[in-house]
Parts: sequence; C-alpha cells; structure tokens
Amino acid sequence: MDTTTVEKYRAIIRQVINKYAQFKPSHGNIRTEAIIDPEHDHYELIHAGWDGPNRIHGSVIHIDIIGDKVWVEYDGTSTGVVDDLEEAGIPKEHIVLGFKSPRMRKYTGYAVA
Repeated sequence: MDTTTVEKYRAIIRQVINKYAQFKPSHGNIRTEAIIDPEHDHYELIHAGWDGPNRIHGSVIHIDIIGDKVWVEYDGTSTGVVDDLEEAGIPKEHIVLGFKSPRMRKYTGYAVA
C-alpha cells in the first residue's frame, strides 16, 4: 500500500473512532477513550469506569493497519464499524475481519489477510 493510501486510511479510521467516541454510555460513570496511535497503526475505543458496583473496562472498537490491510480486530458497536469504513472509502478487499476465524474469512466477502 502506498503512503498516500495509508494516510487516507489512517484519517478515515481516526474519523470513525472519533465519531463513536462522542457517544457516552447511557448508564453508570463510564468514560469513553479514543486511542489513536498512527505510529504503530493501532486504533481503539474503550470504555472505562463504574456502573454501580460493577467495574467496566473493555474495548468497543479495535482496528489495526497491518501490512497493506485494515484489520478490524473487534467491533462492539450495534451498527457495525465495517460499514462506516466502507462508506468512508476503504474498499472491502482492503479490510480483514480479524474477529472471524481464518477458516471462515473466505466466506465474508472481505480480504482473507
């Protein structure tokens, strides 16, 4: 993947992560944190805090750029972050559904690796 394409994909991922970062959980005292690391091409949105006596800490979205592909490692959104990536201009053949087993990826219509 050329440098221009990588920069375009970084900007799209940042835009998508920041869009979801604006939504605060409807209950509890839970922070939403966007982790944007373009140096290592690691992008994540996490929730951290408390919902009553229960500790909340976990990933909502996890995306990496590995080699020439955008890897969606985890999608905890109700709408589907992959749709957002495609609508913003990342083609299916450049997206790997990392949360699907390698054996099943060939049936998804997305890149296999």
